[in-house]
Amino acid sequence: MTAMTVNERPVDFDMDPDTPLLHALRDAANLTGTKYGCGEGDCGACMVLVDGEALRSCLVTIGEAEGRFITTIEGLSRDRSHPVQQALVAEQAIQCGFCTPGIAIAAASLLRGNPDPTEAQIRAAIPNLCRCGVYPRLIKAVQRASRVGRRRETISAAPPPGIDREDAARVVPGMRTESPAADAEGSD
Repeated sequence: MTAMTVNERPVDFDMDPDTPLLHALRDAANLTGTKYGCGEGDCGACMVLVDGEALRSCLVTIGEAEGRFITTIEGLSRDRSHPVQQALVAEQAIQCGFCTPGIAIAAASLLRGNPDPTEAQIRAAIPNLCRCGVYPRLIKAVQRASRVGRRRETISAAPPPGIDREDAARVVPGMRTESPAADAEGSD
């Protein structure tokens, strides 16, 4: 058994200690927000925090992670309220979303250690590959998350998951309160 703390919960993996952390998280713990991209540490889609440091989970074995604190995208913020997550949405720095979890983890790690990074520091700290090319918006999103984290700005964000439709419509006026199925039924 290989023991570690994942998203603030103790976890024991009954797997070969040479198993990449990525596979243990996705296949055994069902934490599928961490993505398999290249498997060689080049793309950053599998980035997780290991004791607060952004690491590529395809290159870390569970044996190397034993006794450490792992944070995946699911553990960064259960209600998506982390400044990085909010800023990525607000700056429309998400396209297909495949690379987004790794980018959010890398940005969160950067801002934890450097709350006011320069553009060059952002580029250096977030080497993730994005096929959709969100890089200009990504820089703006990290800068915005930095301002939010330093309480220089707030983001008016979408409602958290689990909110009912009527409450969501009050928070986000453009949202409809009726379900599409109800609309279809009433259009006869």
